[in-house]
Amino acid sequence: MTTPTKTGGARVFAARLTGLPVFDPNGEPVGKVRDVAVALRTDDEPPRVLGVVIEVQRRPIFVPLLRVARLDAGQVVLSSGTVSLQRYEQRPGESLVIGELLDRQVTVREDGSRATVVDIAMEQGRARDWHLTRVAVRTGRRRGATRSYDWADVEGFSVPEPEQGAANLLAAFEKLRPADLAGVLQGFSDKRRLEVAAALDDETLADVLEELPEDDQVVILSGLETDRAADVLEAMDPDDAADLLGELPAAEQERLLELMEPEEAKGVRRLLTYEEDTAGGIMTSEPLILPPNATVAEALAHIRNPDLSPALAAQVYVVRPPFETPTGKLLGTVHFQRLLREPPGTLVAACTDEAVTPIEADESLRAITAHFATYNLVAAPVVDEAGRLLGAVTVDDVLDHLLPEDWREADHG
Repeated sequence: MTTPTKTGGARVFAARLTGLPVFDPNGEPVGKVRDVAVALRTDDEPPRVLGVVIEVQRRPIFVPLLRVARLDAGQVVLSSGTVSLQRYEQRPGESLVIGELLDRQVTVREDGSRATVVDIAMEQGRARDWHLTRVAVRTGRRRGATRSYDWADVEGFSVPEPEQGAANLLAAFEKLRPADLAGVLQGFSDKRRLEVAAALDDETLADVLEELPEDDQVVILSGLETDRAADVLEAMDPDDAADLLGELPAAEQERLLELMEPEEAKGVRRLLTYEEDTAGGIMTSEPLILPPNATVAEALAHIRNPDLSPALAAQVYVVRPPFETPTGKLLGTVHFQRLLREPPGTLVAACTDEAVTPIEADESLRAITAHFATYNLVAAPVVDEAGRLLGAVTVDDVLDHLLPEDWREADHG
């Protein structure tokens, strides 16, 4: 909430702004708040707030505070519907409140105690400009104890590149999807990215890595302890793990594979044997696989798995044993729409599409794209010369490899 101050202005805690919707003067949505840019000072005077960083179509842009008509803990309204879509780049002398100041270790001057910053308040003065005025900190004296101090009553913000945790930063971004959190990380320094990565659990970090450009993936993975890097690779989809490992030197690649669980490593090793930009090189080795005597109810239960991407959940692959890739002979596929039209007790063998045309592992990306366009597919099976299922290529796999490597940073406006 917004708190009135003694000067009659408003006070807002910065962490409460993250994720808030940003609207133009007509009430049309523009984007969401990601951070607040400020100019730190070397004296004890409160830093001036320069503006807000908002995300528009996964692109961080900067909006000067002069262009903000309303700023509170409920929404941000701009004074003009026109904003520059130029990607935000941090300038010398600028600091990001959420990205750089939360979780910082500071000293409380009244007693010299060390404390961790959990939030920072910005306050509007009589001249309608904003400054950072209050610092909420948690001390080590009693777990969970939080106190608020005037900006001048704490010190430590001028220390360059301090060691920081990331608990409060992650709390501010807790509702972000992995793709959005990946976008936030791209605006941080390598050091800060590694601090955030250290605070994420393996599954979340794996999801975030899958959404980052390969260069950023390599920086983060290389900055982790080797054992943890192997754990994160295990949590990634096998095709994404193989793509990432393929960017590493051979010795490091092999060291990480040796540390992974043998079953997890086996699938990734197999994917690494295929040429890049072939069906084998871009497929996932873990599609939904069922025996012919499975029921429609069982198939739908597998499709409901929330960890599956929409493309992978679009259909199941019916095969002879064994039921892990490489499987026995592929009998056909069943699209989820067909499953929805059948009684729950029906066997999947009775509704299998046997006319589906599979893709061979050495098919080129060009041929795969033509295949998807010809048959209006969202996924397709990949088989070997004996007709055994090796994996599946999905439409998002195709798009990832068709788009330029820097598509995440490109201007899509």
